[in-house]
Amino acid sequence: MARAAAVTSTTPRPGEPDRTAASDRSGAVLSRLQLLVTRKLDGLLQGDYAGLLPGPGSEAGESREYRPGDDVRRMDWPVTARTTTPHVRRTVADRELETWLAVDLSASLDFGTGRWLKRDVVIAAAAAITHLTVRGGNRIGAVVGSGGDVPVPRRGRRQAPPAGPGRLVRLPARSGRKEAQGMLRAIAGTEIRPGRGDLGALIDMLNRPPRRRGVAVVISDFLAPPAQWARPLRKLRVRQDLLAIEVVDPRELELPDVGVLPVVDPETGELHEVQTADPSLRHRYAAAAAAQRAEISAALRAAGAAHLRLRTDRDWLLDMVRFVAAQRHARTRGTTR
Repeated sequence: MARAAAVTSTTPRPGEPDRTAASDRSGAVLSRLQLLVTRKLDGLLQGDYAGLLPGPGSEAGESREYRPGDDVRRMDWPVTARTTTPHVRRTVADRELETWLAVDLSASLDFGTGRWLKRDVVIAAAAAITHLTVRGGNRIGAVVGSGGDVPVPRRGRRQAPPAGPGRLVRLPARSGRKEAQGMLRAIAGTEIRPGRGDLGALIDMLNRPPRRRGVAVVISDFLAPPAQWARPLRKLRVRQDLLAIEVVDPRELELPDVGVLPVVDPETGELHEVQTADPSLRHRYAAAAAAQRAEISAALRAAGAAHLRLRTDRDWLLDMVRFVAAQRHARTRGTTR
């Protein structure tokens, strides 16, 4: 399976990428998202609470002495027993939702053979989640990870990936659309660096320090071995509603029959030439990719995360609309996904 991960993370790169052009393209994509997202997603999540006014909440707070008229269902019996005076437990009102994004912009995301680059889909997904949550005083923040520097290898020679988790940046959670737009611009302007990042370390940034209960969204291609990120993801799910957005390109699932195809692993810089005319090779590649994706899905399911897969060759916004509508339908029926 580790071999499948190495194969599926390779990308066709005829030459060195133009980082300035990539940054301009991301900015252009971000500027077009506002109206697009508003038209499609507005109305799907109107309100983060069950009613028009926020209720007393369910997050445990401090205790105080009982007063006539207090709800006896909120009696704090342990404190009452210790003090011999009736006490009730206060709860923290759910007056705002705090959402955190873990945005993976490692080198494997700087690739795409469909309508979009994987990086563009990551930024678009972050913009859509931001639009859905930043209302009514809700706060949203992000942690962003990219790879580390790696020397350019000579043709055909292996280069060890750099040590360490890569570059990790925390963008504080703030309320307001202006602050949210600034956060999205910072995400879109993040430079994708060559080298291998650490998705587990990125997710673990949302576990430290511990935060109040809210929503956590992890956006990545999840090509790193599940052993690296599965445990931090399970830990994150203990106190957060968790959504995992997996970004996939069709060439990571199957190879086209185009003869000899030069490919390069963007995380290590390792170069290969693949004979795609060989049907047995294409079959093995597709089988390894399917097994890898099944392992990713199983790890996300074991962590208790809602799983949304977005592809670069499909309408990502339509897929997201369907997912959000299905989540709402499941909640109204009293079920979970």
